[in-house]
Amino acid sequence: MTKLAIHGGSKVKTTPFSTGERFGIEEAKELLEALNQNTLFYHFGQKVKQFLADFNKMYGVKYSVATSSGTAAIHVALGAAGVTVGDEVITSPITDQGTIVGVLYQNAIPVFADLEPNTYNLDPKSIEEKITPKTKAIIVVHLAGNPCNMDPIMEIAKKYNIKVIEDCAQSYLTTYNGRLVGTIGDYGCFSTNDFKHISTGDGGIVTVNSTHQEDYFKAHAFADKNYQRLADSVARDIEYLAPNYRMTELQGAVGIAQLKKLQWICQTRNTYGELLTKGMSGIEGIEPMKITPGGWCTYWFYMFRLDESKFTCSRAEFSQALAAEGIPNQAGYIPKVLYQIPLLQKKQAYVDSQFPFDLSDQNYEAGSCPEAEDILNTAIRINISEFYKIGDIEEIIEGIKKVSSYFQRKK
Repeated sequence: MTKLAIHGGSKVKTTPFSTGERFGIEEAKELLEALNQNTLFYHFGQKVKQFLADFNKMYGVKYSVATSSGTAAIHVALGAAGVTVGDEVITSPITDQGTIVGVLYQNAIPVFADLEPNTYNLDPKSIEEKITPKTKAIIVVHLAGNPCNMDPIMEIAKKYNIKVIEDCAQSYLTTYNGRLVGTIGDYGCFSTNDFKHISTGDGGIVTVNSTHQEDYFKAHAFADKNYQRLADSVARDIEYLAPNYRMTELQGAVGIAQLKKLQWICQTRNTYGELLTKGMSGIEGIEPMKITPGGWCTYWFYMFRLDESKFTCSRAEFSQALAAEGIPNQAGYIPKVLYQIPLLQKKQAYVDSQFPFDLSDQNYEAGSCPEAEDILNTAIRINISEFYKIGDIEEIIEGIKKVSSYFQRKK
């Protein structure tokens, strides 16, 4: 048996992973043009408008709104959807905290449904079990570029008259039954921070999928203090509170250039993710990432699960041995399910206040979403980059096979 690197053996990967430049002359050219406008305000300049026009064409949508971040995009969608004080919003317990920030800013209550075991996405059955008369919206999180099972989710939403907001921060150009995620629900929310398929440093987009222009007006205004800027004049007679989430012309300029690279980025990531699944298939004790039936995944990262009963090591020991082989990885994804963070355990959105949690009997107890908790206790995350070469992916697979073979229980 080949000696593991952690025990003094030779590493599988002895050369650096291939890298590349995310930004280049294309972004610089757009930025210079933005500066030459003599304004960096989205309403007066042309770069944010062009960025959105290009995005709309790519996605086949009529309406979208630019925001200052992906977190802001979700808040804008919630505000436009009419989520307000005391409402409940169902979402995933495995996601970034940015998914629920807007819920709490609207003084609504986050509710967590459980997940499917190998897609790591919301289980429609669990969603329906969590619905109450207070439920106003569902935020579906297409985690790691893998689409949620949208048909039954949309049927549930229609049955109970609930808005659906898609968190597409990690799922650019992901499709479900031939449709781009972000165009299926009432709103689609995207992030352009530095840790997504494309980057403008920070930023976001909200697709407004309603055919009613009024819904677009609401979303556009909500991102801009509820000022009405779609006409030549500006209406400042606001009727209710809204934040300032405007995108600058500098972000829009970079976004124009980044969008031109998006198809290549997503296709490459899909190719590499599929290769990882093929390479891991059949390894005893390894459960590869499962793509939702009818889905096409753009793999922001790759996550597989260990069946520890098949190994003589713990998940932590497996992760450490894999890292020693030159394969960076992370045990789990986020440290714990979202409902176990201090903010929710203490029910304290605001300092020294229990509001809005005191409007609800919602509890955030351990064991509330057992599948989600088990995923985080058994998963290993592998990074994927569009700049990797096929050889890098092959060495990741080789490393996983080597570590698995060493620790597998003998029959």
